[in-house]
Amino acid sequence: MYAVIFSAETNELDQSYSDTAARMRELAKNKYGCIAITSVTERNQEITISYWGTQEQITAWKQDPEHLQAQELGRSKWYKSYHVQVVKVEREYDYNMLRPLR
Repeated sequence: MYAVIFSAETNELDQSYSDTAARMRELAKNKYGCIAITSVTERNQEITISYWGTQEQITAWKQDPEHLQAQELGRSKWYKSYHVQVVKVEREYDYNMLRPLR
């Protein structure tokens, strides 16, 4: 499994940003097989982590025409700066209080 970590310093975000972000999540999951996406914005800082099964899925997602348009809007309108990391998940741990401990 792979994770794409996107961190950014944002400009003021508007409704078109929210609409575009929702569409990008839908597209990533339904067309490209993204496993999960988590995003947090606080003041002018944003971090989004998406999880993928293969690097090929990530590459296809990066080259999607709608995603390319969203990236251009991000550079010209929504983001002051951003940083992207693609990492391989080596280990994973889970704790769920609802499951009994063994």
